Amino acid sequence: MEQSLVFEICGWLASVTMVLGYLPQAIETIRTRNTDGIALPTFLMMGIGSICFMLQGLLHKPEILWPLFLTNLVTTTCSMIVFSIKVYNDYFKKK
Repeated sequence: MEQSLVFEICGWLASVTMVLGYLPQAIETIRTRNTDGIALPTFLMMGIGSICFMLQGLLHKPEILWPLFLTNLVTTTCSMIVFSIKVYNDYFKKK
């Protein structure tokens, strides 16, 4: 198998598994609004990391690394939603 094909397959497989890893937590948090078991720094750091990987995928030359960009666009969105709900619950709702 050609090395670039293996590279592409690994990239897309990583994308699918990362999104499938993030979505259940995001969906559950959005559905229930329960964030008691979620560590705020964790989702903040995961969001920042996803933003950095998203930028890396966009800035890669000569072409955009689409698996890296798209995966981290989804994971950034999920992280920021969970982070926002967590901040709301911890600092505004419980006061």
